[in-house]
Amino acid sequence: MENWHLYLIIGGILIGSLVLSRVIRWLIAKSLLSEDSKIKTDVTRVKFIKNAASFIIWLIATGLIVFQIPDLKSIAVTIFAGAGILLAAIGFAAQEAFSNIVSGIFIVIFRPFRVGDMIKVGEQSYGLVEDITLRHTVIVNFENKRLIIPNSRVSSDVIINDSIQEPKVCRYIEVGIGYSSDVELAMRLIQEEAEKHPRILDNRTEEEMAAKDPIVEVVVLSFGEYSVNLRAYAWTDNPLQALRMHSDINIAIKKRFEKEGIEIPFPYRNMILKESSVSLDSSRKGS
Repeated sequence: MENWHLYLIIGGILIGSLVLSRVIRWLIAKSLLSEDSKIKTDVTRVKFIKNAASFIIWLIATGLIVFQIPDLKSIAVTIFAGAGILLAAIGFAAQEAFSNIVSGIFIVIFRPFRVGDMIKVGEQSYGLVEDITLRHTVIVNFENKRLIIPNSRVSSDVIINDSIQEPKVCRYIEVGIGYSSDVELAMRLIQEEAEKHPRILDNRTEEEMAAKDPIVEVVVLSFGEYSVNLRAYAWTDNPLQALRMHSDINIAIKKRFEKEGIEIPFPYRNMILKESSVSLDSSRKGS
């Protein structure tokens, strides 16, 4: 019984690891499965996270036990010393994969987006999130193509999420009119055509309603090179409908402008042709 303290330490490590593993698995299940409908987390992913947490806990426990036993400790040190170069090579080769795994874990924990969200990653990757794995994120774009993006890139890029809090979005509708056109009339026509659309959303506050502010606000954005640029702020309840609504309103505005005589200008180019000095000299000699 001279090694009773060693057995006590090993028993304490085993019991502590078992209790810690159970507690962490329970916390993961409670935090994820209880809000399954909200965060759209599937059971497979929850089980994977629970198993990964248990694996890490027992791996650490095994290392602690090995280093508590002198014979096993010397063997472990010898093995690790001999395999140092191999482990370094494997670690270097797997650093990108490990980075993707860590980024995937962070995405699951911090939830910058969820399965089903409409997001934009960087400048080009825009669409619906179809799946989130520990290695990559799958996005379905509007051409029904799957964009497989490594999680490390997703974590390092700017993410625009149209669905993280509420699905409603504000769509800018920008139109340029000629300088000779009636600005106030054009603003009223844009407002009328936008408010007619069935997908338009009344996003006014109670104060704005009491003040009788319009549902669609139209402002003079800037004075361009050849046009007065107007912008309307049109709200809709779904980011997927925003593009269709924008197209419908643009068509309605163009037809209404043509009917009311509002010009939508395009660039003009004036070309000045000059006679060459040779032709001028020839004409003078001929005279």
